[in-house]
Amino acid sequence: MKITLTTEKKAKPDFTKLGFGKYFTDHMLVMDYTHGKWQEMQIAPYQSFMIDPSCNVLHYGQGIFEGMKAYKDKQGKITMFRSYDNIKRMNNSAKRMCMPTLDVEEVIEGIKELIKIDADWIPTQEGASLYIRPTMIAHDNMLGVHPAHNYKFFVILSPVGSYYANGLQPTKIMIEENYVRCPLGGTGEAKCMGNYAASLLAGELAAQKGYDQVLWLDAKERKYIEEVGAMNIFFVIDGVVKTPALVGSILPGITRDSAIKVLKKEGLPVEECRITVDEVMQAYEEGKLDEVFGCGTAAVISPVGTLGYRGKDIIINNNEMGKISSFLYDTITGIQYGKLEDSFGWVIKVN
Repeated sequence: MKITLTTEKKAKPDFTKLGFGKYFTDHMLVMDYTHGKWQEMQIAPYQSFMIDPSCNVLHYGQGIFEGMKAYKDKQGKITMFRSYDNIKRMNNSAKRMCMPTLDVEEVIEGIKELIKIDADWIPTQEGASLYIRPTMIAHDNMLGVHPAHNYKFFVILSPVGSYYANGLQPTKIMIEENYVRCPLGGTGEAKCMGNYAASLLAGELAAQKGYDQVLWLDAKERKYIEEVGAMNIFFVIDGVVKTPALVGSILPGITRDSAIKVLKKEGLPVEECRITVDEVMQAYEEGKLDEVFGCGTAAVISPVGTLGYRGKDIIINNNEMGKISSFLYDTITGIQYGKLEDSFGWVIKVN
């Protein structure tokens, strides 16, 4: 691996006021795919790319990405959480988007080296972490709707605080009926760029009405619940934790999988199944909708206090974080920050 260190380090932000995705570290990891194979991995100063106006990622959106995190404790020990699973999922996205797959072990070792170099960018405040963004884009300079022959893979790092400005305060989610995220047979289970572009309009319209996110329904019947704009969704109905099954149109979240495994280890009832919006509303009317929460790498666990549907808001658990979502947040973040034993083998040592 070729390593070139910067001669001009950036001024670091106030780590107590980070927000999410606003600041980036001094270095980045880059690897090019040309002549049918990946070339030498490089770590270089964070910098802009020179992209030709005909570069096909700009025209056809052949691009994928991932999101994961690194943590540092007070003693300086640095770890990552389930990063092998993230790169494996990236390879699944690559296959769906006709892109080359990555050597998982090589990429993880490269990311470890990048994190060590920029270790002083990792915040240690409660709830803060170093966000890791691996990305792959098509890099042919020509027009034509077909898979590219050249690709660029890169990883950038960003010190982050809470994904939502209000932290663990319950969010307001609007159930979207007019627009859809992705149909069966589409790219819903791939973490590709176009999925997020397609979600923006509905998200903006929801924000104008005072909601934080959109909850998507299935594209065909508009009745089965799928996922929230930036995370998977869980419902606690009459004591049973339910989450939409992975039928091909939603992202197989790493935090979703972590939550399911933690719940099962605790002996709590959890089901992966098709869930209709009518079932959720009926549970609310019958007083059986105990909790609703989202989960994802960025937010970890995000309680939902308000669900908006057909012009009506329902308030869940008195707009407070529930027992199960609190338990999951404390357990998963406890493992991530090294406060709890990792009995699952999820934590990866960096230094």
